Amino acid sequence: MTRSWDKLKKEVSVCQQCGLYKTRTKVVFGEGGFEKKVVLIGEAPGKNEDLQGRPFVGSAGRVLDKMLGLAGLSRNDVFITNVVKCRPPHNRDPLPEEIESCFPFLRRQLFLIKPKLVITLGRFALSRFSSGLISQVHGVPKRVKWRFKNKEISFILFPVFHPAVALYRGEYHKMLVQDFKKIKRIINLTKE
Repeated sequence: MTRSWDKLKKEVSVCQQCGLYKTRTKVVFGEGGFEKKVVLIGEAPGKNEDLQGRPFVGSAGRVLDKMLGLAGLSRNDVFITNVVKCRPPHNRDPLPEEIESCFPFLRRQLFLIKPKLVITLGRFALSRFSSGLISQVHGVPKRVKWRFKNKEISFILFPVFHPAVALYRGEYHKMLVQDFKKIKRIINLTKE
């Protein structure tokens, strides 16, 4: 398992499948180990993440840390990654072809981790798992089964708004707090 994880990490670090490699400082593979059973997936690295090679280290990361605390979790308890592993220029939204280029890496991460709970942070992460709108499905857990090359994983998908939205719009902060408070109960259900 460790060898497969290290191989994937190396592949991601030298990826040139889309144009984002030309402007990145560092690839943001994710943080945490493959033994974590709770995975958080954001959309793409921002400026601070690109400089440090770590996910959610800017102001949205501070919001995320507080939200994790509401769920009885810390960064040590989870694996955090993004749909896109390189920063889009000027923090623009990731393009469909960039998401598609990175998706095999995300899929491999999930098949190696075999999470019990996947928390999508925002609409771009959600779009890889569901066609629903984040405003309609946030805070609602859903059982998901993925099958790929004769392998299958099953996990609870729990979509929430991206933590960055809480920085700019107070009403979303309240919804984020409510959603993250539900996570502790969901984690207890996954243990049964």
